[in-house]
Amino acid sequence: MKPLNGLRILEFDGLGPVTFAGMMLADMGAEMLRLTRSASAGASAFDEVGGALLHRGRTAVPVDLKSNADREAVLALAAHADAVIEGFRPGVMERLGYGPEALQARNPALVYGRVTGWGQTGPLANQVGHDLNYIGLTGVLHAMGEPDRPPSPPLNLIGDYGGGAMMLTTGVLAALLEAKTTGRGRIVDAAMTDGTALLGGLFQALRGQGVWSDRRAANLLDGGAPFYRCYACRDGGFVAVAALEPRFYAALLDGLGVDPSDAPQYDTAAWPSLQARFAALFATRDRNDWATHFAQTEACVTPVLTFAEAPNHPHNLARATFDQGLPAPAPRFDGPTLETAAKPPVASLNDALFAWRPEAG
Repeated sequence: MKPLNGLRILEFDGLGPVTFAGMMLADMGAEMLRLTRSASAGASAFDEVGGALLHRGRTAVPVDLKSNADREAVLALAAHADAVIEGFRPGVMERLGYGPEALQARNPALVYGRVTGWGQTGPLANQVGHDLNYIGLTGVLHAMGEPDRPPSPPLNLIGDYGGGAMMLTTGVLAALLEAKTTGRGRIVDAAMTDGTALLGGLFQALRGQGVWSDRRAANLLDGGAPFYRCYACRDGGFVAVAALEPRFYAALLDGLGVDPSDAPQYDTAAWPSLQARFAALFATRDRNDWATHFAQTEACVTPVLTFAEAPNHPHNLARATFDQGLPAPAPRFDGPTLETAAKPPVASLNDALFAWRPEAG
């Protein structure tokens, strides 16, 4: 048994955060139907790229969302579901006849989770955009990168997945708990701007206290500190150095052969010169040599692995962090390993309705 066994969730197929949230909910045991575009409505752009990971664990059901017959079938499925998740722009689901009002009329306990970039309300709600646009509005993007260059895109991890998918998943699970006791569902409005702003809350608070600068790479956790950043090695690889605590910093200095009296940790005026000194030292040896050198110390120095290397690291192998090169479900729970289907199955709308009829539950 997985933690979410017994929950039924409809996922209206999309890209980015709703897909990632669907993967997480399925990984944790929810019985999910991923409503994909039918052949007549056009194939999903994501069926081939990334589908092996992000579509795992749930059945794909081709649907023509503009078909009256398919709409009635989807409404019937919603009547037997615990939650719905979707990632369309505001108003789209209402125009198609699948908005919260229509679905909750069939099922008052239904939790309706929505994830968008700008949210359901506000002057930008109906504007197009992507992860980089959303995180740019929150202050978080401005903090990424080198001080003399434009901000660096942090992949699409912060907006799509952190501020979007994770917040949607958390909100849906909270609303499901409430619905079990009240019998009433909620509408969850997960905006990537809201979620990303929340993720950056610590740094806003530090800035308010005068201990965080808006200048990139000038602060404790943004690469400004010589003891919390990455360094290039002789072979072109990199090491990550995160010796924040004084004890760990002392271990770093010891491993580098640096006299502590000549390298005070929090003399911020000396950080640039100390960073250059550390860089010169790390450039004298290969990445894996440094990793071995610091392996049994408290210096918090580890190799920066590539995507290709990560699945074969001994720690990741021991924990089965990857399965056939792709990340395994997380977080972990006690009991049997959370296994996932190798290839998501496909079912017709009729098959899905038959499986979800009350007597089948």
